[in-house]
Amino acid sequence: MKDITILAIESSCDETSASIVRNGKVLNNIVATQEVHQKYGGVIPELASRAHQQHIVPVVDQAMQEAGVKKEELSAIAFTRGPGLLGALLVGVSFAKSMALALDIPLIEVNHMQAHILAHFIGDRSPKFPFLCLTVSGGHTQIVLVKSHLEMEVIGKTLDDAVGEAFDKSAKLMGLPYPGGPLIDQFAKEGNPHAFAFPMGDIPALDYSFSGIKTAILYFLRDNLKKDPEFIEKNKADICASIQYTFIQILMRKLKRAAREYKINEIAVAGGVSANSGLRETLDQLSGELGWSVYFPDFQYCTDNAGMIAIAGHYKYLAKEFVGQDISPMPRMAL
Repeated sequence: MKDITILAIESSCDETSASIVRNGKVLNNIVATQEVHQKYGGVIPELASRAHQQHIVPVVDQAMQEAGVKKEELSAIAFTRGPGLLGALLVGVSFAKSMALALDIPLIEVNHMQAHILAHFIGDRSPKFPFLCLTVSGGHTQIVLVKSHLEMEVIGKTLDDAVGEAFDKSAKLMGLPYPGGPLIDQFAKEGNPHAFAFPMGDIPALDYSFSGIKTAILYFLRDNLKKDPEFIEKNKADICASIQYTFIQILMRKLKRAAREYKINEIAVAGGVSANSGLRETLDQLSGELGWSVYFPDFQYCTDNAGMIAIAGHYKYLAKEFVGQDISPMPRMAL
């Protein structure tokens, strides 16, 4: 039987990435990070798309060479169609379409959020169907009921901001550089999570909201800085620990409710925020208390990467879910 060898491309935000998957095994995961955004405190869409244009050929070339794959051996090309930044997506989509056309091989569109969930199937340990997946990133916060590799249902979502954005915005309010989420995690390890209390809100059903807590943090910092201009510097670890604790408790309240309602103990976590050490420790603790089996992808597959696009592309190839050359980016693509 001929090998199924797929080139995958990810360009949804500020990471240009390429990966090769052969017969369901991800062979590599090449990522070019864009450092140009750091001085602006966030991703600048125009700069992101320009950087993708510079990085995509070297990244794809490196992935092919490292895997020892010739372009004639490719069975298909998978790419992120959305969600993401339009200009950034356009670079990856256009490259994938052009290469597939030149090689006369199929194209596979991949939903970025579906790929985050399927990252759990890279490696030896993966959740059993059906399972719940908490997808937490800078752009999304969702609870997804995963029935099979390609059948998923969003049962809870944020009504406004994503938890990853809330982490980054809170860090920015504290004067921390971008991206601030990992820095909050770092400082939180030395702080007291109960030093300061923030409101958690009460959103119906399994949905989330983070806009109110962001405002509460803004007012908390503003009021305390009026009393003491050194307040943040003196209490940095405790503030970070308290913010992180609050965000995690908000996430866990709805996840526990979903697990009860759907009677599911297989729990997965995906997306950039799944790398957060506080979240991982909390879920490890809950796994013992509630009898959950908890799954995280390897760290390299938590943030945006082509490895997860590759594994998603593999399952879609098996299902013969191909698209034509008339395909275009979908920045607000739903799961």
